[in-house]
Amino acid sequence: MPGPAATPSPSAVETRTALVRRARKVDRILAVTYPDAKAELDFDNPFECLVVTVLSAQTTDKRVNAVRPQLFAVYPDAKAMAAADRATLEAIVGPLGFFRAKTDSLLKLSAALVEQHDGQVPPSLDALVKLPGVGRKTANVVLGNAFGIPGITVDTHFGRLARRLGFTNETDPVKVEHAVGDLFPSRDWTMLSHHLIWHGRRICHAKKPACGACPVAKLCPSYGTGPTDPVVAAALVRTEGPN
Repeated sequence: MPGPAATPSPSAVETRTALVRRARKVDRILAVTYPDAKAELDFDNPFECLVVTVLSAQTTDKRVNAVRPQLFAVYPDAKAMAAADRATLEAIVGPLGFFRAKTDSLLKLSAALVEQHDGQVPPSLDALVKLPGVGRKTANVVLGNAFGIPGITVDTHFGRLARRLGFTNETDPVKVEHAVGDLFPSRDWTMLSHHLIWHGRRICHAKKPACGACPVAKLCPSYGTGPTDPVVAAALVRTEGPN
């Protein structure tokens, strides 16, 4: 984990060129800080990736990963899940909360995959967002991590950090996606998403960011939002994502 941070000094008035350079430098530093950054949901194929991403809403990745083995042992593909007994499926996803709504989502999603795509997950943003319960965030997770197609995942962490780092002032996720995407070559989008999400989960927390232990403090216009004392900040750093 990073050591004490110096006082940052990004220009108060930043040109477009300077912003691009700063943003890319931030990403390079985070890539070194988090060399193992990846999706923290477990999956073996595009169908599993899509399902666990849908299930991750309003719960933690760790909880989803815990139910995943049983879920896919019983329902290994879209055809099996579309024909699932509701009570059995509800019992499996029950530990995640909102189990009735999540069961509905999985049944409708699987049925749509079977009816519209012969049970296969389509490697297309336009096709994915037409599926029940799939928005751009979920679609980009699947594209980037299951298919290797670049995509930016604007979850709460990504949006928060994009604004704190001064990459954009937008709050609408789609506008954030486009604004930040314009600062980077598309080949970097998926890993950029991982870097910002990992940083948001471990150091740049919503309520009390560990500014004094942040590796990109010198490049951050929001430095000082959280404790700047290195010892105090170090105590806030998480070594892994939230449980």
